[in-house]
Amino acid sequence: MNDIVNQSPRIRVLVVDDHPIMRVGIAAIIQATPDMTAVAQAGTGEEAVPLFEKHLPDLTLVDLRLPGMSGVEVIRTLIARHHDAKFVVLTTYEGDEDIHQALEAGARSYIIKGMPHEALVSALRRVHAGGRFLPPPVTRALASRLPNSELSARERQVLNLMVGGKSNREIASDLGITEATVKCHVSVILMRLNVSDRTQAVVTALQRGLVHL
Repeated sequence: MNDIVNQSPRIRVLVVDDHPIMRVGIAAIIQATPDMTAVAQAGTGEEAVPLFEKHLPDLTLVDLRLPGMSGVEVIRTLIARHHDAKFVVLTTYEGDEDIHQALEAGARSYIIKGMPHEALVSALRRVHAGGRFLPPPVTRALASRLPNSELSARERQVLNLMVGGKSNREIASDLGITEATVKCHVSVILMRLNVSDRTQAVVTALQRGLVHL
């Protein structure tokens, strides 16, 4: 029976993470798992896309925050070209917006760095088999997501500048809109985030992953 297992093709994984030590460590875990192999490693999204095209891995394990092209952009780009591509996100971000964006882009699993490596291995096997893998902390974060909390592209721009400490007047100048329009956007942002002032909006935005410093 062991001979049959050894002859089975290994799950081929592309590892995408901008931190070299983390990337090498993840690849080592995969290589040490009998039914898996790390076919390539990338430190950026721009490196990941051609490596995917070259190796056509069974799974791609990708961090969300990468220099330049983000993990979500990597997922969207590759799924547009390869509809059956399978992605597992491995990241430090636990906010519901991060999770929502990744799953909406096409990720089938979302693992938080710091979880036991067994969770990662289980996620890879589950997704390779055609399933999804969302550990309890991730499902709880998604369950806490407020309805009608989506922000428009312009509202996200305003929120980013708010997090940067800009006043309404400065935001208006940066975006080329009137201060009255900025006030309207801020009011909508407070309502959608279910908060009462700008400070709470900034804290909530950072906690949920709407904005990253």
